[in-house]
Amino acid sequence: MQRYPLYIDGAQVPSASERWFETENPFTCQPWAEVARGDSDDVDRAARAAHRAFSEGAWAGMSASQRGQLLHRLGDLVARDARRLAEIEVRDNGKLFAEMFGQLNYIPQWFYYFGGLADKVQGAVIPLDKKGYFNFTRHEPLGVVGIITPWNSPLLLLSWKLAPALAAGCTVVIKPSEFTSASTLEFARLAEEAGIPAGVINVVTGFGAEVGAALVEHPLVRKITFTGSDSTGRAIGAAAARHLKHVSLELGGKSPNIVFADANIDDAVNGAVSGIFAATGQTCIAGSRLLLQEDIHDAFVDKLLALAGTANMGDPMLGTTQVGPVTTPQQFDKILGYIDIATKEGATLRSGGKRATRPECGTGRFVEPTVFVDVDNRMRIAQEEVFGPVLSVIRFKDEADAIAIANDSRFGLGAGVWTGDIARAMRMSERIQAGTVWVNTYRAVSYMSPFGGYKDSGLGRENGAEAILQYLQTKSVWINSGAPSANPFVMR
Repeated sequence: MQRYPLYIDGAQVPSASERWFETENPFTCQPWAEVARGDSDDVDRAARAAHRAFSEGAWAGMSASQRGQLLHRLGDLVARDARRLAEIEVRDNGKLFAEMFGQLNYIPQWFYYFGGLADKVQGAVIPLDKKGYFNFTRHEPLGVVGIITPWNSPLLLLSWKLAPALAAGCTVVIKPSEFTSASTLEFARLAEEAGIPAGVINVVTGFGAEVGAALVEHPLVRKITFTGSDSTGRAIGAAAARHLKHVSLELGGKSPNIVFADANIDDAVNGAVSGIFAATGQTCIAGSRLLLQEDIHDAFVDKLLALAGTANMGDPMLGTTQVGPVTTPQQFDKILGYIDIATKEGATLRSGGKRATRPECGTGRFVEPTVFVDVDNRMRIAQEEVFGPVLSVIRFKDEADAIAIANDSRFGLGAGVWTGDIARAMRMSERIQAGTVWVNTYRAVSYMSPFGGYKDSGLGRENGAEAILQYLQTKSVWINSGAPSANPFVMR
């Protein structure tokens, strides 16, 4: 099997313990590579390397324009190797090659965008109320950033964090998911090829208790940015607060996908299927609560079931496959557990509800696309994140009822609204408590548009011009330009 060592200070190195762990292909359920098992000693090496790169040497001496040029080069290399990196991601997380290849082809735009933004972060001259003083502000990088990424879209979600962090002038230590580490280590080699100095990008692979916790606690790490479950996010936030670290958290969701009777029904059915069964439901923005207006409920469900029933399952590398395997054994068991919970709570199962045993699924971990109707929003299946191909269908009466149900959740990451009434679309977008609201579409993202959550779905924003501000701190500079000496015991 292929072996992947750590990447620290510009070199591939073994872990301090020289231990390894296997990474498995979810379609075959067989290991295909070994990855270095890091620990706190490796985190310390990486953090110190990142701190040196931030404080001295080539990176510290670069202008913002020079950093931007390196990001452009990195984007070019990702574009060059998009197919190879996508194949590695499919082997590691089981998502469709069509989606992973699409993501890899899009990822360079993050490095182009933030590379261009690097030298356009401007301070301000402040008009003061005090004569004889000149005051201006400047934005300076935070320092070493710890990046912790999930297993569902490893390189895309890494790029959301890494591109603005580097554009700001920070250096990083990356802890990828233990289930999907290979593509991040391959990516780090591209950073080296792009000419990014040693120590700017470091990758320490391993498990949360051994690597993630050490990264959050390390005194040289000034910020943690994390995408993952809300329970882990709470633990990271609490630990970071003890050390007064900056933190950005992109956490879970239980997104409502709301369809009104005046919507284009065929488009909305496609959007509902895309919202929950694309990516096998393993996405934080999954439209896992489908809210249907009473007048169209039955007809809509019939169309939904007909379309979902045509989904091709099987080898994620094949272009004809539409639903791939579940990435991890733990997640597979969790999904099946929630299906059992929903049945016991009284929801009516209309399709799926079990492990897929189709011949084309082989030995992989597949769950049939599952639809529950007669779901009450108070049920656990409607309140807790399943992170799989399981849809809860909920009836609503009118606009006020839809808003009440949609907002009756501790999450607030995304929401969809399907309507032919533009005034209603605007009202809904204002009243829904979510960081992103899609109208007559779903799952659209861009490097140009801010992304993040309300409530328990997280803190901070990724993407868009404001993302770079998450990695900067503001300094105020006062210059005496002629103010007379004053009483030294009184504030100026």
